Amino acid sequence: MAAHVRAARRGGFNTISTREKAVRYALLLLVLALTISPFLWQLSTSLKSLDEDIYSATPSFLPEHPTLDNYAGVADTIPVWSYALNSLIVAAIVVTGNAIGATLAGFALARLRFRGAKLLFGLFLATLVLPGEVTIISQYVTVRGLGLADTLLGVALPGAIAMLNVLLMYTAFQAIPKEMDEAAIIDGATVWQRLRHIGLPNVRGMLSVVTIFSFIGAWDDFLWPLIVLNNPDNYTLTVGLQYLNGTFANNPRLIAAGTMISFLPIVILFATLQRFFFRGVAEGAIKG
Repeated sequence: MAAHVRAARRGGFNTISTREKAVRYALLLLVLALTISPFLWQLSTSLKSLDEDIYSATPSFLPEHPTLDNYAGVADTIPVWSYALNSLIVAAIVVTGNAIGATLAGFALARLRFRGAKLLFGLFLATLVLPGEVTIISQYVTVRGLGLADTLLGVALPGAIAMLNVLLMYTAFQAIPKEMDEAAIIDGATVWQRLRHIGLPNVRGMLSVVTIFSFIGAWDDFLWPLIVLNNPDNYTLTVGLQYLNGTFANNPRLIAAGTMISFLPIVILFATLQRFFFRGVAEGAIKG
């Protein structure tokens, strides 16, 4: 009883002291600095002019004469917009495949009863244990056997349905009360109607998480496109930017500008879907 009284005087068991709050904010600022500093340094380097020394013992963080010439130089050196379009096509295929395929697979495993469901779910989980390097050779042999080598579809096909995304959607559908499905079945609703009117409205947050992760994974992928693609016209942005590193090894300004160009679409996508993203993360934390 005395402990409850002392806790009440201090503001309750869930009350955070000023010292603890200060420590938390200090840790958050430290993590923020470690996370965002490389990005800010690349941005600063991409805006520096040629007359600024970036190799000095004490380099300046802020550009003395900011310029956008480095971004124009990237476009003059490589067909950056063509490479960006190729990456966008690959990302669109991967996002569409995961949004549709992972949703259908997650709904089937979570809400439908069929023979072998537990075995199939176990196989899905088993694939998460294997690192990508283990299956990359078999993936290439399969893609080449389908005649999709050196094509954008061949780049996108292995990531069109990721098992992790299926597991995320399975968890989201599992969080929906089964009584809602039972009531819909009594009312004569079909499987597609239950998916459309009950399932999808309740998993939009998690679907946004799957969309963002799928886009980032497809957009940033480097090893797989490098293996599959041979024709420079089909290069994705991550592969095409390596020309900057080879041709202009002494001018990291162009490399930094190319990095910023490849990073911009991710920022735009996350800014657009961040509300749904955090909602999906919160739903997974509370219900999953």
